[in-house]
Amino acid sequence: MKLEARGIEEGKPVPEKFAFGVYSEEDHMSFGPNRNPEMVWSDAPEGTKSFVVMMFDPDVPSIADDANQEGKTVSSDIPRVDFFHWLLVDVPADTSRIPEGEDSDGVIPKGKDPGPAPIGIRGVNNFTQFLAGNADMEGTYGGYDGPCPPWNDEIIHHYHYEVHALDVESLGLSGEFDGDAVREAMAGHVLASARVTGTYTLNPDLR
Repeated sequence: MKLEARGIEEGKPVPEKFAFGVYSEEDHMSFGPNRNPEMVWSDAPEGTKSFVVMMFDPDVPSIADDANQEGKTVSSDIPRVDFFHWLLVDVPADTSRIPEGEDSDGVIPKGKDPGPAPIGIRGVNNFTQFLAGNADMEGTYGGYDGPCPPWNDEIIHHYHYEVHALDVESLGLSGEFDGDAVREAMAGHVLASARVTGTYTLNPDLR
């Protein structure tokens, strides 16, 4: 199985048009265009009945107390966890492309609704937890929201864009399901997978 996340080169920085946050000299970060990249896949195995599309960052600090805090840094020694940025399930088997901007085109304060999307069903990404407590932004974030790592993190983050071919038409997920629920439901049903990995940082010392 092959995957192209158009505009994203393997191992290279994710273009800012796909990012939730972009570098700003004045205040470290400002909102980006936040468009989902065009995803094109091929050579799905026989018996494929649906696809899952996901993007996640495995480099998010497990302790975020110092994240985006003036005069502090997020140490490279802190254990890292997965942060899901995009979850689409029950993508029909006859689909092989998601156009750029189809699932996200701009930052939507308080989030996009999970549930039925233009293509597939949206899960809830981790901006839901990350922005909780921010009066202007807190809400339920469905679908795609792009890279926005802490601007004071000592490491460059990696973003895995993935497509998984499944042997079931539906994972049976509904409501505000998250990345862990998707992985659990997918277990034992994945026929093939493909991945493109980009990098991103808002730390000016690493750019």
